[in-house]
Order: sequence, then structure tokens, then C-alpha cells
Amino acid sequence: MKPANTLLEQTGTTIFTVMSALSLQHGAINLGQGFPDTEGPADIVQAAADALLDHRNQYPPLTGLPALKSAVAAANQRFYGLPIDPATGVCVTSGATEAITACLMALLNPGDEAILIEPLYDTYLPVVKMLGATARLVRLEPPGWELPRAALAAAFSPKTKLLLLNSPMNPTGKVFTPDELDFIAGLLTQHDSYAVCDEVYEHLVFPPARHIPLMTLPGMAARTLRIGSAGKTFSLTGWKVGYISGPPDLISLTAKAHQNLTFTTAPNLQRAVALGLAKPDDYFTTLAGELMARRDILNTGLKRLGFITLPTDGSYFITADISPLNFQGDDVEFCRAITTQAGVAAIPVSAFYAGAAPRNYVRFAFCKQPDVLRAALARLENWRAGKS
Repeated sequence: MKPANTLLEQTGTTIFTVMSALSLQHGAINLGQGFPDTEGPADIVQAAADALLDHRNQYPPLTGLPALKSAVAAANQRFYGLPIDPATGVCVTSGATEAITACLMALLNPGDEAILIEPLYDTYLPVVKMLGATARLVRLEPPGWELPRAALAAAFSPKTKLLLLNSPMNPTGKVFTPDELDFIAGLLTQHDSYAVCDEVYEHLVFPPARHIPLMTLPGMAARTLRIGSAGKTFSLTGWKVGYISGPPDLISLTAKAHQNLTFTTAPNLQRAVALGLAKPDDYFTTLAGELMARRDILNTGLKRLGFITLPTDGSYFITADISPLNFQGDDVEFCRAITTQAGVAAIPVSAFYAGAAPRNYVRFAFCKQPDVLRAALARLENWRAGKS
């Protein structure tokens, strides 16, 4: 038979699926895949349940229900002072991963170049390739993950169409600084390029760090698409509700891409998310504060066990250097070992690179209940004791 799609045939099962399956098989505590182990706010869940019974379950509008689009626009204004038109400046998608794909589809033509920053979320590169564009990779280096300004500037060319920026960043937990954002904005202006900003962890930032959308910088609003996620903001990752904010001319193109992907998103979930985005400020500060406390539990415990932990200013994740443990193997082998032997799952950071990568870092998710984190640390401690 004739070959099917070559790129997809060469794309393996994601490391998240592999490690979650291994975790389930061995009864491990899953600190690999980034999902909370508690339900989101009860009032939002109840609103979604109630909305199923109100006889409005047919197709909602392509770009989203007016109530949710208005809530997204209001949140942009409330948190960042961004004047987004709710009618023309918002597109609701079935999750942020679809939003990323729709944005890339809206902007890239075959032969264009897209700048991606490593380590990177595993969806970015395959989508760029499927669209016939070329990825130019710029690498952040541990342990500080500072922006390599010379390398980034060198990555731009006359073919550069866009830069994809993830901040707060998965897997590093990095929040890009004002100076770094200024530098990026200057390059985008100089090369007349667009920005696609994956900001799904925007409300999961830990003081003194502060999330600043690139879109808020001078000249960026007209060339930026900003992506948010109800799953991350409300700890309801299975709902898969994302939203794109941006200038009307670009939003209209993402809507056309969205039409050819999922077309629309469940209306009851949209109504519930609209309620959530209108929650008072203390919900969002409490969310970040509770998550920061969980980060500190895991961070302190990992350091006590001999890991070197890297700074984490946002997201669900902490990166740990396994070098001091004298483990005889790389990060993939380490993650398999602790899953099968210690009963704790993690993700090898090398999975977030396209080519040769550091092999001594692993990613742990701390978006779990404190008792679960302590139990995971106890398992790792027992495993370490048995290895010594």
C-alpha cells in the first residue's frame, strides 16, 4: 500500500502517555503528567452541569459564546490593561493545544520560518513541520534558562514569520523577564514578524515573579496572538477550553483554522468558564499561593534527597538535576527506574528537545495534594536508601 503521512508515522507516542501508562501499571504516584489531582471550583463545575439541562446544547457560534468572549476580553482588561474587542478579538477553541495549532495555521505558509525556544512543548515542532514551514530552534541553557540574545537575534531571517513564546514556560518554570520581553519585542518589530504566545500558566506565577504578556509591550498588540487555558486556570484540564486574544484581522484567520479543526467547543463548558473568569481577584491569588506552597514542599524534599533543583517561577513543574545521585543512566532510564522501583513517575527533560539534549534533568509536577507530594518524597527516600 502507498505510505501514509510520513511525519506522523515518524512521530512516536508522547512521553507523557508512555510514563502515565507505566505509572498506572506499577501503581506509581504520577508526578509526570501535569494535571491536578483535585476538582476545580465547585461553582464552576455546577454551572457546567446546570447548563447541560437548559436546552441550549446545539452548535454554539464558531468563535465562541458571547458570554465567554466577553469574559475573556474583560479578563484581558482587568489583569493586563489590554483593550480586546469581545466580538472580533477573541476565538474560543477546544483546548490550548488546538489554539496553538490554529494560530500557527493562521500565520504560516510553506517555506516560512518559525522560531521555537527549547526546551519546548511537544506539539509545537510537529505542527510547524506539517504546515510546511521550517523551525529555527533557539536553546535556553540550564540552570538559569536565560534568554540567549545573540543566538535569538541570529535565528531571525527574511523568512521569519513568527516566534512562538511560552511564558510561564513548560517544562522549565521560567517566567520571561521584562528585559527579555523588550529584547524579543525589538526583534519582532525589526523583522516585521508575529508572536504566538502560549500563556496557559498565566495565573500560576509565584512572587516576586510577575507575568507580563508580550502583547502589552509597545507595538506588539497588532502582531501578537495570546493563548489562555481554562484547564490550567481552573484546574479542569479535561474540559479542554482554550481562548485566543488578538487583533481582529488575525483572529479572523484563527477562526477559519478553528473551523477546520474542531469548529466549536461544548457550550455548557463555555458558560461555566465565563463564570470562572469573572471570579474575584482573591481566587487567582489564592490559586497561585496554594500552588507555590506545594512547589516548596516538593522543592525542599527533593533537595533533601540530593537533587539539585532549578528555579521555578511559574507553571506546574520543577526541574531537578539528577547528577549528584550518581545514577548509572540517563534521564529516561532514571524516570523508568523511579516509576518501576520507587513508585513515583516523572518526565525526562530531554523529551522537550528536538535534537541532542541534556540527559541529567527530570521534570516533576507539583500540582498535587500536599499529602501526595509527601508520600512521593517518602517513596523516593526509601528507594534512595535501598540503592545506597
